[in-house]
Amino acid sequence: MIPMSVRMFTVLALVAIARPPHAADALARFAVDDGAIARPLDGARGDPARGRALILARDPANCLLCHAIPDPEARFAGDLGPPLDGIAGRLTAGRIRLVIVDNTWRDPRTAMPSYYRIEGLSRVAAAWRGKPILDAQQIEDIVAYLATLR
Repeated sequence: MIPMSVRMFTVLALVAIARPPHAADALARFAVDDGAIARPLDGARGDPARGRALILARDPANCLLCHAIPDPEARFAGDLGPPLDGIAGRLTAGRIRLVIVDNTWRDPRTAMPSYYRIEGLSRVAAAWRGKPILDAQQIEDIVAYLATLR
């Protein structure tokens, strides 16, 4: 396996506005370097309040299915993935972004969905084929919220 620091790729990812069905407006480029996506996707600026709302709403991200967060409104959280309390103390925003975009860069056997990947996936419902689960703005909002969890 090639070390992450050597795996510098530019990946094309689909940016969409609405949830299915939706059409591509533009392709956002991002670079994975040293296990992180350092720059915000498509230049989007994340909003922690919107990110929190996305996580608590469960759809489309559904983070609470596998992760607990330190929020009294986050009831019935899963424990398949690590708790997200203190995530900003463990991972940089760039590493958090990569985990959400496509955690297979870090761990090819991960159970975590690739939220901003459309290529090389299997068993994708027809309504979602060729579409990411989250758009660039939603990912940046979630990254902004998770960056507050120290």
